[in-house]
Amino acid sequence: MLKALIKSMRLRQWPKNLFVMAAVIFDGKLFNTNALMISFAGVFIFCLISSSVYLINDIRDIDFDRNHPVKKFRPIASGKLPIKVAVIAAIALLVISFPCAYLLTPHFALVAGAYFVINLLYSAYLKHVPLIDVLIIAAGFVLRVGAGVTLINVQRFSPWLYVVTTLLALYIGFGKRRAELNLLTTEANSHRKVLDGYSIPLLDQLITIVSSCTIITYSLYTFSAPNLPENHAMMLTIPFVMYGIFRYLYLIQIKGEGGAPEDLLLTDRPLQITILLFGLAVLSVFYLV
Repeated sequence: MLKALIKSMRLRQWPKNLFVMAAVIFDGKLFNTNALMISFAGVFIFCLISSSVYLINDIRDIDFDRNHPVKKFRPIASGKLPIKVAVIAAIALLVISFPCAYLLTPHFALVAGAYFVINLLYSAYLKHVPLIDVLIIAAGFVLRVGAGVTLINVQRFSPWLYVVTTLLALYIGFGKRRAELNLLTTEANSHRKVLDGYSIPLLDQLITIVSSCTIITYSLYTFSAPNLPENHAMMLTIPFVMYGIFRYLYLIQIKGEGGAPEDLLLTDRPLQITILLFGLAVLSVFYLV
């Protein structure tokens, strides 16, 4: 049962919450022990909140999941994790998370609460509304970044990064929908209902728009944000962002992957190398230049 509970908490999705660390990294406080530790605590709290949302979502969708060819094997849908245990676990995670969030800072708790509410709305209704579903996913990433900002005394963090985060999340979200639609079968019970509101041509146009805006916005950030080195060394990171975007597009359009972006981060070696090199380049610009 413990194994089933851990699986339902979807620990593979936890890396998404590392966006909380954006503030401490891009504000130049990565080697500030206090700022680093409080940011890690914020990441962990978001992990617990997101796991509670996954449990609530699986409880709510249990009838649909039981008729789904893949989701029927989820612990709650298959009966490996009793609903009563899942409910108790979800409540326990929230009881632990929000008091701890408030102890970090009241503003962090407020942002975490907003994140929880929009995810409940997403699970209950908004995930079935085309376009809004992806916008809500993007909002979740922006709230993660905003939560990280509330944890530290920000001095160098640029608002440009909120825009970049929004566009990047939209890009990944539309790419995920395209991959799902590309794999769609004729069985109505085997796919998200929201996919009925999308088409491959529409998603290709949206992906083109968002990917272009992401590259342009990030490029503008690298030489116009006032907190960056005056020698514009941050512009050296642009090629890594461009390749990462191109690589993801290649994976969803040529390889037919991308239905689970988190799996790509764990399996696609070129994407992993690109992210690593980008991270090293950012650290070099902020802490060595």
